[in-house]
Amino acid sequence: MTKTDLESLKYPIGKFTVPATITSHDITKWIRVIERFPYKLENLVEDFDDLQLDTPYRPDGWTVRQVIHHLADSHMNSYIRFKWALTEEKPLIKAYFEDRWADLSDAKEGDIEMSMVLLDALHARWVFMLKNLTTEELKRTLIHPVTGDELSLEDLIAMYAWHCEHHFAHINNLAKREEWV
Repeated sequence: MTKTDLESLKYPIGKFTVPATITSHDITKWIRVIERFPYKLENLVEDFDDLQLDTPYRPDGWTVRQVIHHLADSHMNSYIRFKWALTEEKPLIKAYFEDRWADLSDAKEGDIEMSMVLLDALHARWVFMLKNLTTEELKRTLIHPVTGDELSLEDLIAMYAWHCEHHFAHINNLAKREEWV
């Protein structure tokens, strides 16, 4: 496998970049992606068996099971980060070691239904909050402890819409492999 092939498996929709300009139309579009994501994911994986769930989406990558549990972990962290940014002035958020979380037994062996139910409820609450943010609230920021970047909530909405589509593409590309069809 070439380096280019591996990169396209790692980033099937490309790497995330913060948009230079963000419009209200963009925000609406990204919230819609976040809102629909649990439903799209459920439809994609509902017929996966354990062999498929335990297949990595790329060489040395996480299994589908780990990706689904990662999505719940990541989006829970994001929701909390939004709350911090809304209730504190430029909070320094806590990072987490997603690779270590993905190696825990609940992520490697747990039934995906736990995370599917969690994603459904979490996204419903998150989207309710997102749809009710004011223009001023969308501009509130937080500080990432690893990069030191100051990110606005509108930047984060873009990032997590990308995150939904990024991991959906990982699983969808795997599902389209000839041996699975």
